[in-house]
Amino acid sequence: MSEIHPFLQAFRGNFFGILRWHQLDELWQRVLIGKQAGWYIYAVGEEPPTSPHTGESLENIIRELNTLLHREHQEDYCGIVYVDNMQQPTYIKVFDPHNLGSACGSSAIPPLPGWILSQMQPINLPAALPQPNNRRRWWQKLFNHAH
Repeated sequence: MSEIHPFLQAFRGNFFGILRWHQLDELWQRVLIGKQAGWYIYAVGEEPPTSPHTGESLENIIRELNTLLHREHQEDYCGIVYVDNMQQPTYIKVFDPHNLGSACGSSAIPPLPGWILSQMQPINLPAALPQPNNRRRWWQKLFNHAH
């Protein structure tokens, strides 16, 4: 049996939902307190980053991400951000307000987050997670008919 990559293992770990907007503000403040340590900002589906963001770069990204979440998730609750540890965060999943599906995980195949902020260097998450078989069969059927 092959060893699970630490990033994937952390991805599958326990997370706490950020339910209220003020909790999200508190989370961002905790991240920015340690901004010199650096955070990898991974837009899932893009190439994983090879270097972390620190200082002003990290502040700008968090500000823009926060603005996007408030603008596009027009609810009186947050509910689309999950963190490994609210007091000492090291891994944060942020779901895209336009691709929620069932972010809470109640569906058989929950959507991937839109962004991950992590103190650990990310791997290519879509490649590391198995594609649903129904999509694989659909793709294979489509591909086989093309020839």
